[in-house]
Amino acid sequence: MKQSIKNVHVLVRRMTLEEKIAQIDCVPAKNLVDAAGNFSAEKVNQHLKHGIGHIGGLGFTLGGGPAQIAVLANTIQIWLRQNTRLGIPAIFHDECSAGFEAHGAPAYPHPIGAASMWDPDMVRRMTESIRAQMVSVGVHQAFAPVLDVGWDPRWGRCEETCGDDPYLVAVNGVAFIAGLQNKAYDRGIVATAKHFAGHAFSEGGRNCAPVHMGPRELLDVVLMPFEAAVKYAGVRSVMSCYHELDGVPGTASRELLTGILRAEWGFDGVVVSDYFAVERLISHHHIAADKAEAGHAALLAGVDVELPFRDCYGDLLLDAVRRRKVPEKIINLAVTRLLTMKQRLDILGTARLAVPAKAVAICADPAHKALALDLARKSMVLLKNEGGLLPLKKSRFKSVAVIGPNAASFKALMGDYSYATNCPMTKELTADESRFEELTGRVAVSVLDGIRAKLGHATIVRYAKGCDVLDVSRKGIAKACDAARKSEIAIVVVGDRAGMFVNGTSGENIDRTSTALYGAQIDLIKAVSATGTPVILVLMCGRPPEMGVITACAKAILMVWLPGEQGGTAVADILFGSYNPGGKLPVALLEAYGQFPMRYNMKPVSYKDYIDGKAQPAFVFGHGLSYTTFKFSDLKIIPPISKLDGKVKISLTVRNAGRIAGDEVVQLYIKDVVGSLPRPVMELKGFIRLSLNPGQARCVTFSMPVDLLAFHGLDMQLVAEPGVFEVMVGSSSADIRLKGQFTLAGKCRVIGKNRRFFTEVKVSAKTNRNN
Repeated sequence: MKQSIKNVHVLVRRMTLEEKIAQIDCVPAKNLVDAAGNFSAEKVNQHLKHGIGHIGGLGFTLGGGPAQIAVLANTIQIWLRQNTRLGIPAIFHDECSAGFEAHGAPAYPHPIGAASMWDPDMVRRMTESIRAQMVSVGVHQAFAPVLDVGWDPRWGRCEETCGDDPYLVAVNGVAFIAGLQNKAYDRGIVATAKHFAGHAFSEGGRNCAPVHMGPRELLDVVLMPFEAAVKYAGVRSVMSCYHELDGVPGTASRELLTGILRAEWGFDGVVVSDYFAVERLISHHHIAADKAEAGHAALLAGVDVELPFRDCYGDLLLDAVRRRKVPEKIINLAVTRLLTMKQRLDILGTARLAVPAKAVAICADPAHKALALDLARKSMVLLKNEGGLLPLKKSRFKSVAVIGPNAASFKALMGDYSYATNCPMTKELTADESRFEELTGRVAVSVLDGIRAKLGHATIVRYAKGCDVLDVSRKGIAKACDAARKSEIAIVVVGDRAGMFVNGTSGENIDRTSTALYGAQIDLIKAVSATGTPVILVLMCGRPPEMGVITACAKAILMVWLPGEQGGTAVADILFGSYNPGGKLPVALLEAYGQFPMRYNMKPVSYKDYIDGKAQPAFVFGHGLSYTTFKFSDLKIIPPISKLDGKVKISLTVRNAGRIAGDEVVQLYIKDVVGSLPRPVMELKGFIRLSLNPGQARCVTFSMPVDLLAFHGLDMQLVAEPGVFEVMVGSSSADIRLKGQFTLAGKCRVIGKNRRFFTEVKVSAKTNRNN
């Protein structure tokens, strides 16, 4: 083994140009193995003779379990230490939006479901679990979290977002990063904030399409979660984006990647390109004549590492430097950043070798299954419960129909960035779900299986698929209606099927012109409803669906998003009362897509209805029902007149006024009554999820920095203005229970670099039982 390298700058001076450029390159793991997935000395010598910066996709491209992944990672690292001149190990990267994307690793709820928990502590617990699994097999960097604010439901990647509100996205993103990274750099996983920036605001909701927005919207909405990730969470990597923003491709935007990110925010980590994004400067954006020009443009903008393989960097960049078309000093800068990260990860000397047996034990820990169930249950949102139909009593029903294309599907529980969707055997799995456990290494519980396990043999469970998500055929609807007629209740499970580029209705590069349920699913719901059997609708969706047609067909509606491997058990627990739902929507659900854009925090608009529809969504941002009731009281605002550099404390009492334990999300909204520019009608500025027993009360105190009320004013400075602000506290953006106001006094204050991003929330016992 080579000696440990302590000084990065000394190392860079010792490196040849070939070795430097190798450090800003990447090689996919699949290019280093033979057909059986085993280490290939011949291929490794071909691709890694000068070293390498990144190696990608040990988990999702190779199909091996934890032990195989760990052994391969170790073998490659040892080879690099022993067979390259400087012995510099590689950074291994992988995906983990909803769990480590590898064979045998648990699958958790996709981000839009995790955001529906409104519980950042649970998000952090999830990513702490993911971190342990990734570290155990020798992975160093995760390509998550997605910090795009998901405004357009046509965009296929909505499922990867934390909703359509920048504050909610920021809170969840920071929690995600905290769980992954660990304060000790060398014991954590490098998180990667993506996609920088504005990816979800594209023309027509299409992936990679141009983005048009004003500079204030960019700064106040789109960039805020990223700024919080850099300044508050200390995110260690950022990924450039595919699209163009205001005419400039993100991967060639020096303004974004160097000006804002580094110069203004002080980011000192590594910028990586999205996969193939550098080459797209030629083939998609047409701003480079060849790959050498594209590589130069990206490197000059601030992209330190090209992914997923040598294409526009590599030998082309080597030649460009030798011909003095690209200055070597910008290569040195990128190399220094990448080697600094390796030094901080403590892999320049030790390579952080994995222990295969430990990796197997960590990934197989039963605690992951329990966590997956807890996350799934907390992520589900009860949208409608007419007449208190739910929870169902098991003893009441002798027969139940379980209907729908997602009822018996394991794959439907998963999102696009899950191993079941993105693994090499995806096509095989799509054709034969009976091999799910074999191909993924995990046991998943479908809704049908969850209900059967819950009811046992005393209740007849009739299953009928009815239709398929991806097929317009209506041949199975008659059989589904027959099952419903013979049963006392019909549980209809419909929604999306996540995919990657193909074989799906939601996921990356799967954008739509409509957000209505795909295929014959709406006809299925209507037909089952027409039988007269009460319908409970379970929506297993990646994107927010149109609700107008289907809402009236169901007595109760449960939104479960893409809940992961324990989704079926979680659904059954909620439907039959073993768990009281407490999730809240991180987006509004529209009556019809024609209402778009419609968000709770819009600027003032006409509130007159459309001539052919309502001007309000079917279900508002923050909405979610419970099997119990909560009362809010005792609103106090201290001080009522505050300074522009201080905090405002807002306290209230929340009591469970029902007969069973449950969760409530207390939501704080603020309205700037009169601003120098038009301001949103309300904005989320704090929240807390409470678990309360019957009769139990808690005092909630929000300590909100005035910084949270700042916006970019007429001169484009971030300012907090004096004036009157309305306080609204409630159970959703429309269900406001308490109102008050406070005044900010003084002159406009420019918010400096030490911007505060979040409201602190404290919960204390309520001693006065009369309250």
